[in-house]
Amino acid sequence: MDNAMIVEARGMNHWFGTGEARKQVLFDINLSLPRGSFTVLMGPSGSGKTTVLTLLGCLRGVQDGSVRLMGHELLGAGDAELAALRQRLGFIFQSHNLHESLTAMQNVIMGVQVRPGVTDDLARRAAAQALGLLGLSDRLDYLPANLSGGQKQRVAVARALVGNPAMVFADEPTAALDKDSAADVVDLLKRLGAARGTTTLLVTHDNRILDRADRILTLEDGRIVTSMDDT
Repeated sequence: MDNAMIVEARGMNHWFGTGEARKQVLFDINLSLPRGSFTVLMGPSGSGKTTVLTLLGCLRGVQDGSVRLMGHELLGAGDAELAALRQRLGFIFQSHNLHESLTAMQNVIMGVQVRPGVTDDLARRAAAQALGLLGLSDRLDYLPANLSGGQKQRVAVARALVGNPAMVFADEPTAALDKDSAADVVDLLKRLGAARGTTTLLVTHDNRILDRADRILTLEDGRIVTSMDDT
């Protein structure tokens, strides 16, 4: 594997269902993601974008082809190895999935407590810093019910970033945000790429953020049909 690449997929295929109901949903996916890059994956609904994200993010088992993540081959990897890799990743989804009974700070702390060796004090300080980066220093003790939609999504972003992940997988994270909030989230991910080497793969239909991508991949009917690099 090229050490400059955090992800390399070669000939990745995927099927859903069994027997006569078995249907192929991904066809010969080949892609490489450089460390620190910001890549957007686009395509119509049902094209396989989220399936690609979940396979590369160790949320689903690789069935066919070679997929290497941070130097680890995912084809044939066991549950324990996949779980260990997931601890080094961050995930952001369209639905913020916050625990309504926990404050913003407590929700973000959950994103770092799963890591071995993290004390309660370190978790609190890391959570406060992550929320501060997203302009939420004055909302640490707010419950989700008292936050706007954009603020909730920024809490979810902070939760994904609090553990300083090697890579962030984001599935439509800006869909529910206004233009300014969407730009803030994407710009933060870009800054992390430059400052920490964090890699981002973002699935979106949001044309407002395309000019910020280093690379745009387009998926149609389970196949990558175009790849455009920012020049």
